[in-house]
Amino acid sequence: MSNLLWSILAVIVISLLSFVGAFGFFIKEKLLHRILFYTIAFAAGTMIGASMFHLLPEVLNQGLAPLTTFIYVIVGFLAFFILEKYLRWRHCHEDDCETHKHIGWINFIGNSIHNMIDGMIIFGAFAAGPALGFPVAVSILLHEVPHELGDLGVFVYSGFSRKKSLIINFICQLMALAGVFIAQALYGWNNSLEMFLLPFAAGGLLYIAATDLVPEIHKDRNLVRSVISLLLFVLALVFMYYMKILFE
Repeated sequence: MSNLLWSILAVIVISLLSFVGAFGFFIKEKLLHRILFYTIAFAAGTMIGASMFHLLPEVLNQGLAPLTTFIYVIVGFLAFFILEKYLRWRHCHEDDCETHKHIGWINFIGNSIHNMIDGMIIFGAFAAGPALGFPVAVSILLHEVPHELGDLGVFVYSGFSRKKSLIINFICQLMALAGVFIAQALYGWNNSLEMFLLPFAAGGLLYIAATDLVPEIHKDRNLVRSVISLLLFVLALVFMYYMKILFE
């Protein structure tokens, strides 16, 4: 199967996760928060692991200068910082979130851009080979589970019906397909784009894990849950490390 088809398949699977958020409508709020808490801990580990064990070693092994590599990492980090700061794609889990309808549309625009970048990242990873594409796709997929629950919460609290929230969220996810095709076109124009996109992706994943996911883990002060979340975080790192070993 070609790298393009692998990328499309991965994006479709991730997009279908937009409907996972519907389960949040039928789960008690206390249980939902607990599930989210543990999922976020594992997702944070997979994103950091994907950056450190897969993306950055791949770029360095291909001969890109270390200083240039980390400049691109910082560019990716800053790009996601700007998305969060000005398009507000962060998903609030607090009771005092802003709930005006325009917040839902800002969330839609920000997430559409974010998902488009995800599609480009996935294509860039698969362009380097399935050994890199699968771990990166898995890290993004695991991140999307709590992400989707948060998305639906923002849309519903912004005044959209549950049905409309699901449809809008799915359309938002499909923007990742646009990202795949944009990346393919750019690769056709300049096949060295991979040397920029991979460290850029590493910076983006590190930003999401460090500023969005890890702070959520710290919010729970319960000792038992904190220990479990730490174990899940470490387990995710080990999982991503062994995926590196498995695919080599």
